Amino acid sequence: MAVEPEGTPCWADAMFSDVEGAKSFYGDVLGWTFGEESTEFGNYTQAYANGKAVAAVVPPMPGAEEQSAWCLYLSSPDVMATAARIRDNGGEVLMEPMQVGDFGSMLLARDPSGVVFGVWQAGTHEGFEAKAVPGAYCWAEVYTREPEKSDAFFPAVFPYTAQQMEDEMDFRLFNIDKQPVLGRMQMTEEFPPEVPPYINVYFTVEDCDAAVTRATERGGVLRFGPMDTPFGRFAALSDPQGASFSVIDITTTKGEMPKLTDVP
Repeated sequence: MAVEPEGTPCWADAMFSDVEGAKSFYGDVLGWTFGEESTEFGNYTQAYANGKAVAAVVPPMPGAEEQSAWCLYLSSPDVMATAARIRDNGGEVLMEPMQVGDFGSMLLARDPSGVVFGVWQAGTHEGFEAKAVPGAYCWAEVYTREPEKSDAFFPAVFPYTAQQMEDEMDFRLFNIDKQPVLGRMQMTEEFPPEVPPYINVYFTVEDCDAAVTRATERGGVLRFGPMDTPFGRFAALSDPQGASFSVIDITTTKGEMPKLTDVP
């Protein structure tokens, strides 16, 4: 796949203190196979769906035993310029731009509402080799308690236009060339206060209910769903190490597409 337009989700990875446990869990739930550990880059290990690179898992850096979480990377032609825009718009650069061999360059950042995300400038590694097929990334949503902060920040840093869903829930789409690339959902009181803002990553599955069964049998926790929507049948889960993610069967759709209003 070619390098994605600026602001497009292009890669996802997660740190796990028990990498072998994570590989076993996601291998079962999503059908992933795994490449060899890249010892030169902290035992970074790529995951594959039908031979296509779709994500990666990595052990935490020494002294960084943080809660496991999926990190979504947004494409950039120039991570240094993106870092400057992040700072200029009230965000925080958590990991300064760094080159990762000839694979590309990256940074980690936090938006003003507390949402952590990555930025990737492609070198030889252009990101996802497949999307929206079983086992591969499909969609992502920014979950925040302060939507006005995220709504101002992301279109200022990336070339997004926005549309608001005409619904009871506060949901917004960020678009590139009129194509939705990222959602933004307001976290309601249903979310426990200790759950930080985050980006929820959706992985595609052939059968949502079967994937939920496999996940819960392996120690995962069902957080929401399964639920039918116009976009597919999905469920929100936490893996045994606490990382949140969702699974979605995009072939099983129900209901009318919601109405959207352009945000000036």
